Amino acid sequence: MDNILEVKDLTKKYDAFELKKVNFTVPKGMIVGFIGENGAGKTTTIKSILNLISMDSGSIKIFNSDIAKNKIKIKEEIGVVLDDSFLSDELTPQDIHKIMKYIYKNWDKNLYFESLERFQLPKDKMIKTFSSGMKMKLKIVTALSHHPKFLILDEPTSGLDPVARREILDLLQDFIQDEKHSILVSSHITSDLEHIADYVVFIHEGEILFQKNTDELLESYGIVKCGEEEFHTINKDDYLAYTKKKFSYEILVENKKAFQKKYDISIIDKPSLEDIMLFYIKGGK
Repeated sequence: MDNILEVKDLTKKYDAFELKKVNFTVPKGMIVGFIGENGAGKTTTIKSILNLISMDSGSIKIFNSDIAKNKIKIKEEIGVVLDDSFLSDELTPQDIHKIMKYIYKNWDKNLYFESLERFQLPKDKMIKTFSSGMKMKLKIVTALSHHPKFLILDEPTSGLDPVARREILDLLQDFIQDEKHSILVSSHITSDLEHIADYVVFIHEGEILFQKNTDELLESYGIVKCGEEEFHTINKDDYLAYTKKKFSYEILVENKKAFQKKYDISIIDKPSLEDIMLFYIKGGK
């Protein structure tokens, strides 16, 4: 499978935080969800990918080219939506067009204004009058209007109402329909990623814990609920993490079918991405 992004052994050290040999890929034609708690290293990783901060060691390739050596060419073919966007509240969408046409060689005026109309974004009103959902749609429309092959988004649905979130998710899914485009999307709203992400990359305390196919992850993992006596009969190697309740235990297992076969347990709950995150972050081992 061809990869649009390859991150290998990415290391970046600060006084109180460190990215520790981060490795993951974004395959062509796929949406990859990037999850982890606040401070886990998502934003540092994304800024390293975009060459906004220098890495201490490792390599990052986009379209099989080193981002540091080919940043001008690469940035022509990627669309970026970060939380700290360039979009000043004093600008209008019309102003953004006037700026962007000089930045990107492939800036598509017709696509941009057609997209504004599609999402009911007024071209002559200042951005400060827009709702949060309108602002995010404007950022994504702007990122798409120079025909990028790869989108990198940081929290695109954070703080949006369900209708606006669904419109954003539909827009992202439309983008990858030709199977040549890819998306890396960081989000705290893991339920959104369950619907759109083909793969999930989980980072915790600066380390990648796993990169897995989303459907396989949610189908193979399981949550077992049991009493204290039963819990102490289970081998520690057979579960990933556990949480202790007042009168019971819950344990996260990686292969629920194998676990059921070994321990003759008939009911194992299906976890959400949020459940899996919480077990890894808060659970015992």
